[in-house]
Amino acid sequence: MAKYLVIVESPAKVKTIKKFLGSNYEVAASNGHVRDLPKSSMGIDIENDFEPKYITIRGKGDILAKLRKEVKKADKVYLATDPDREGEAISWHLANALKLEDKEINRISFNEITKNAVKASIKEPRKIDMNLVDAQQSRRILDRMVGYSISPLLWEKIKRGLSAGRVQSVALRIICDREEEINAFIPEEYWSLDAQISVEGEKKNITAKFYGDEHGKVEIKSEQEMQAVLKELKGKKFVVDSVKKSRRNKKAPLPFTTSTLQQEASKVLNFSTQKTMRLAQQLYEGVDIEGMGTIGIITYLRTDSTRVAEEAERLAGEYISSNYGREYFVERKPAGNNGKKIQDAHEAIRPTDISLLPVQIKESLSRDQFRLYQLIWKRFTASQMADAEYEMTSVKINAGKYYFTVAASKLVFDGFMSVYVSEDEEKEENNTLIKGIDENSKLTLVDFESRQHFTQPPAHYTEAALVKTMEELGIGRPSTYAPTITTIIARHYVSKENKNLYVTELGEAVNNVMKKAFPSIVDVNFTANLESLLDKVEEGAVNWKTVVRNFYPDLDEAVKNAEKELEEINIEDEVSDVTCELCNRQMVIKYGPHGKFLACPGFPECRNTKPYLEKAGVKCPVCGSEVVIKKTKKGRRYFGCENNPECEFMSWQKPSDKKCPRCASYMVEKGNKLVCSKEQCGYVEELPKSNK
Repeated sequence: MAKYLVIVESPAKVKTIKKFLGSNYEVAASNGHVRDLPKSSMGIDIENDFEPKYITIRGKGDILAKLRKEVKKADKVYLATDPDREGEAISWHLANALKLEDKEINRISFNEITKNAVKASIKEPRKIDMNLVDAQQSRRILDRMVGYSISPLLWEKIKRGLSAGRVQSVALRIICDREEEINAFIPEEYWSLDAQISVEGEKKNITAKFYGDEHGKVEIKSEQEMQAVLKELKGKKFVVDSVKKSRRNKKAPLPFTTSTLQQEASKVLNFSTQKTMRLAQQLYEGVDIEGMGTIGIITYLRTDSTRVAEEAERLAGEYISSNYGREYFVERKPAGNNGKKIQDAHEAIRPTDISLLPVQIKESLSRDQFRLYQLIWKRFTASQMADAEYEMTSVKINAGKYYFTVAASKLVFDGFMSVYVSEDEEKEENNTLIKGIDENSKLTLVDFESRQHFTQPPAHYTEAALVKTMEELGIGRPSTYAPTITTIIARHYVSKENKNLYVTELGEAVNNVMKKAFPSIVDVNFTANLESLLDKVEEGAVNWKTVVRNFYPDLDEAVKNAEKELEEINIEDEVSDVTCELCNRQMVIKYGPHGKFLACPGFPECRNTKPYLEKAGVKCPVCGSEVVIKKTKKGRRYFGCENNPECEFMSWQKPSDKKCPRCASYMVEKGNKLVCSKEQCGYVEELPKSNK
């Protein structure tokens, strides 16, 4: 009997796939990549047209030896690595390492690990797609060039062990830019005015919001303006000007892509991007379901396509029609992707079997696996359902020269919302529905409620928001979002507190060096254009070496210039005014994972270290002592009194010695402005030029 060998990436898939195939099939795992560029050098022969020098990854020799034995026994070898460019490259490396002849190479791929999908792929083997391999090779080589050229400069200028990356450096830049925006943000005052109104014949009052006058919307920006409006409204009759009723549809969501799954899992389940991908990988590779054995319960997790297979749509239609009613299912046209390049060989992330309800398999999954599967199941099911429908009522009320509005909505058909409501769109039903109101209704003013507000700065990035921004800007691809964020957090360039990402002192230093010496590497548009060029390699429209040939000379020149220009950055450790109490040497300032610290220059004989409290150059506005720059446990910078905990003064912005001329509170620096620390005061002035 013929013997067949199927090689997969992950040992977790071996068990799942083995049960789908007969006894004459052997399934073995490569445990990911078996060959890569060496760690000890760049591994790219620049003189020989950028030829990569691949070596066997340390620890993979035994795995390859076992695979070679299995290959010798097999009549046919199937390479069944993941269905993306990384998987294609692993198949290509395996074919080289196992010395498979071209005629022996049978590449198979499946979007879901189910019996039908695996068996269908065995019937349709193909050759390795070299366009996909070259797309992976070019990305890997460009990343290696950037990392191995720039990282040594960071070691020399800041501290050893730092790294620069083609995508991670841009992600860090995006977070730093947002931090600068927040720090420079100056709140603006505005006021809202609500009118509590009773309607004749109705028990409950309605709340009408101030809109403006006959010319349109009017913004109330100060208490004086508010008083003027209230004075004008005094004694005026409130009359219904118009009542409009309409219907509005809320569209069903698209099924998940990698990016939208990471965003929603972060918002709803509080999962990090890394955790989401780890759990999704487990659900894709196979989980042991009671009574069914080990099966993959979701489709491939790295995709930016929202396409759904026809068979999956048909089964979804049957399930929805029989469980919710025929009116809940609508056949949808394939969703467009705004002209973006997508990996459309893939589908959206969906359950492999819609009839496998989350509640039915809850006992077979861990708590987090269940929560993620339920999210994916609900989102996919909702994507195949009818839109929700609202009845909208809009009332315009006249009072003298001003207008107030009341808006209400009532859900009249829940559609997809019977299954799924995303975090961003909680049910909008507003049941202060003004049922008995029309143009003839008699209104009586009960009271006014005016409130002062201040505009808010842009929010700090969360992992979800950063993924969304990276996707919108075309930075990275589905497989890179999670590792990029994980890397910048692990390197202590960014800290994570209560979901928010904050730049650390170390991250600031790295970003400043990168912006100064390698502006194109951290330029968002340059990186996005490079990504689309690499997508063209995948399409076969551009040769991968052409991309590398064009990229390297500019990088090489930038590195050489940086080596000269960055000499002005002080490489020597800065000597502090603190004396080491163990050996009387003057302690020096060094960079650690969490920023600056004091260390004895007598290392290794003297290993004394202590926190470095950098003086901000201003006096504490509470007690008059020195203000020092401190850091939270996660590395976020703030300004505090040196006498803490006796004095509890702290500020996220640098305080100024100048007092507010309006209210005598202390002022803080925001961008090129001095702003009163008391938000209600709102006093702002230009920062003296000497401080800028």
